[in-house]
This record gives sequence, structure tokens and C-alpha cells, in this order.
Amino acid sequence: MTDPHQPSTPGIISAEEFHRVQQSPEFSRLRRTFRSFAFPMTAVFLAWYLAYVLASIFAKDLMMTKVAGNMTVGLLFGIAQFASTFLITGLYIWYSTKKVDPIAEKLRDELEASAR
Repeated sequence: MTDPHQPSTPGIISAEEFHRVQQSPEFSRLRRTFRSFAFPMTAVFLAWYLAYVLASIFAKDLMMTKVAGNMTVGLLFGIAQFASTFLITGLYIWYSTKKVDPIAEKLRDELEASAR
């Protein structure tokens, strides 16, 4: 009789094993850890982007205000959008490496061990 948690073919992870890990407290912790960064950061970025779009529609005078030479508030705001994208990417990489990856690696190692 075979163990239902062991795959029938060596090196293959069974669907039951994936389901067991998916139902585990560690997997719930992984989801919670990922979502605790991703959802708030997405909301902040969307609000920031929406502010830029709305300002370009409703605050044209502000956006066309010259800061230096031909550089306007709108142009600086647009450049800040790019900068914030790079910042968010860097923060995500840092957060993921510190918080998410260790949990995911532990779960992956557990699944791979079950396939041997």
C-alpha cells in the first residue's frame, strides 16, 4: 500500500501534496506576508497615479507652473511617477527577500522532499 502523500512516480509532486501544503498554516502565513505588502503598496501607487491624472485634468495651471527654465510642476510630477515605480520595485525586492522568500523556500523544500 502506498502513502497518499507520496507521489506514485519519484520526482513528481502529487496533487494531494500540493493541496496539503496549500491548506497549511505556513502557506497561509506566506499569503498574509505577501499581501501585507502588495495590497497597501498597490493602493498607495494607484492613489499617487490618480492624483497625477486628476491634477493634469483639473489643476492645469498648477501643472503648467514653471519651476526652472522650461521645467514645469507637471513634468516633475511625471518624472516622480517613474522614480516612485523604481522605488516600489526596490522596496518589493527588499521585502520579498527578507520576508516572503524564506517562507516560500521552506515550503518548496518541503514539497521537493516529498517528491523523492
